[in-house]
Amino acid sequence: MNRLSLLLLLICASVLVAAQPPKRKPANGKQTVGNFLDQQWWIGLKGGLNLSQADPQKRFSAFSPTNYDFAELDKQYDDFNATGSQATLEITYYYKGFSFSFQPTYRHSRYTYNNSFNWYNPEQVDERLELTFDQTQRVTYADLPLLVKYDLLHNKIRPYVQVGVFYSILTGADRSIKVSGTDYASGGVNSFTNEPLVVGTKDLFQSYWGLAGGVGVDYNLGNVRLVLDATYWRGMSNLTRSDSRYANDQLAGIGDVPDDLRLHNIIISAGVLFPTRFLSSSFKSLDR
Repeated sequence: MNRLSLLLLLICASVLVAAQPPKRKPANGKQTVGNFLDQQWWIGLKGGLNLSQADPQKRFSAFSPTNYDFAELDKQYDDFNATGSQATLEITYYYKGFSFSFQPTYRHSRYTYNNSFNWYNPEQVDERLELTFDQTQRVTYADLPLLVKYDLLHNKIRPYVQVGVFYSILTGADRSIKVSGTDYASGGVNSFTNEPLVVGTKDLFQSYWGLAGGVGVDYNLGNVRLVLDATYWRGMSNLTRSDSRYANDQLAGIGDVPDDLRLHNIIISAGVLFPTRFLSSSFKSLDR
């Protein structure tokens, strides 16, 4: 009887133990790492340089040719030869290899061009005047780009590609003009170069939109992410205000009025991003 009672007690104890819910295991490092890697908000700052190309769509001049071709009045634009700068606040949501990024940017861009004019006496061909106007146009914009990124690798070093769209709000513009030339009409050959003249030109330009595409690489250093990217921004609308093309008397007086332009940029930036979720108090890397 004692043996039977002991057996019944052992069976009851076994049933009670089996009926108890299992204890929850604390989250391990792998689960935290997975959450960190699968989805994350990043915020940070970037800065860098940009190069510009002014792409004329339709050309204009203050002069009306009578005995020569209009093409001789065309401005000669220089492509991607003047540097500008930009500062960017990046806010990015990452989800399993894809990132959706809003990157408001304050940007200074420059492009250069020149136009040349010759005046001569048809009755005395040796009497002529040659003038060259070297012009540097500066524009300042508040850019609002939306970009989608895709990581090509998912390691400590993460190369990626990105595409998107942007809208650029004009905040300022001015132009530096240097006049040089040669005077053959005064009985000799006299060359000269004037001091640069700076003219405000904000009223000649407007906001515009465009498309963006580029490549970059992230490097995970502890909990922070170092960023380097290069992006091509292609303007898709006219940079010039057609209703004020001839409004600047200083420029019209030297025969210069703005062409219809689209502005394209190569933008190179470097910066640092900080995660907003699953931060490690010891500042150790949670990445692979």
